[in-house]
Amino acid sequence: MSKADPNPAAGTARDSDPGPAAVASAYQRFEPRAYLRNNYAPPRGDLSRPDGVGPWKLRCLAQTFATGERGETEAPRTRSHRGAKRGYVREPCGNQEAETGEVSGHSLIDIGSGPTIYQLLSACAHFEDITLTDFLEVNRQELGLWLREEPGAFDWSTYSRHVCLIEGKGESWQEKELQLRARVKRVLHIDVHQPQPLGAGSPAPLPADALVSTFCLEAVSPDLASFQRALDHITTLLRPGGHLLLIGALEESWYLAGEARLVVVPVGKEEVMEALVRSGYEVRDLRTYVMPACLQTGVDDVKGIFFAWAQKKVAV
Repeated sequence: MSKADPNPAAGTARDSDPGPAAVASAYQRFEPRAYLRNNYAPPRGDLSRPDGVGPWKLRCLAQTFATGERGETEAPRTRSHRGAKRGYVREPCGNQEAETGEVSGHSLIDIGSGPTIYQLLSACAHFEDITLTDFLEVNRQELGLWLREEPGAFDWSTYSRHVCLIEGKGESWQEKELQLRARVKRVLHIDVHQPQPLGAGSPAPLPADALVSTFCLEAVSPDLASFQRALDHITTLLRPGGHLLLIGALEESWYLAGEARLVVVPVGKEEVMEALVRSGYEVRDLRTYVMPACLQTGVDDVKGIFFAWAQKKVAV
C-alpha cells in the first residue's frame, strides 16, 4: 500500500493507535499518486539498474511464473547466494526442481492491489480470470483509470517493457498490457481482517488457483497476530494445492503516502516463513533484497524486501 506525513513526530500519536479499525481510519488519508511517485518513479522506479528494487521484484515474479516452462531463460539457483553488488539474498526452501503445471490455472486474485498493476505483468500469461482488490476506493479508482486507458492514468509502460525484456518471448509491451487488461475481469473491495475478505457472494471465482499480494498484509496489520490472522483469512480464498506469491517490506515500521504517515508491523524473514507455515503452506522459495542506501529516500524506514512463493497444502 503506501506512505505519508514527512514529519514522523506529527503523525505518531494519531496514526499509531493499534487495531484494524485505527489502521482503516489512517488509510483514509492515503494518496495513491504520492505513493506511486515515492515508489514507482525514479530513483526506486529506475529499472535501468540491475541491482535496483524494481528489477529484483519483476525478476522474482517472472522467474516463478516461468517455472516448469520449456525454454525458461533463467532457472532457479539451488544454492544460497549473497550478491553485494546486486543487494539481494536468495535462500532456497523446499523442492527447487521444476515440476509440470506450476504456477498457472484459470483464476488469480491479487490481494490488496493498491494503485499498482506491475505485479501481474507476468501473471497474465498464465491466468485467464484475474481479480484486482483493494480496501480503498481511491486505489480502485486509480486501477480503473489504467484499465480503461483513460487520460491521466499512471504510465506503467516502463515496467511492461522491462517484463517483456526479461521474459524474452518476443512480446511487445503493448501486447503485454493488452493481455493484462483483457484478463482483469473485476476490481473488488477487500478487507483482509474479515474472515470472508471479499464478503459473502463475491463475483470472484472461488477458490482461486493462485493469489498474489504485494506490500499489503504487513502494511495494514497493527501487530504480528493481526498479520497472521490476515494471512489465514486470505488463504481461505485459495484452493488446496494453489499458489501464493507474496512480496512485502522487511523491518519497516512506517511509510508515507501524501498527507498520511502509515504504521507498518515490522516483520523479518523468519517471521514470514513461520506465518506461512502456520497458515498451512509449503514454502517453495524465499528471497530477500537489502535496500541500498541510494534507495533509502526518506519516504519510509524499510530495510529490505522479501519474496515468498508458497503452496497451500492439500489436507490428507
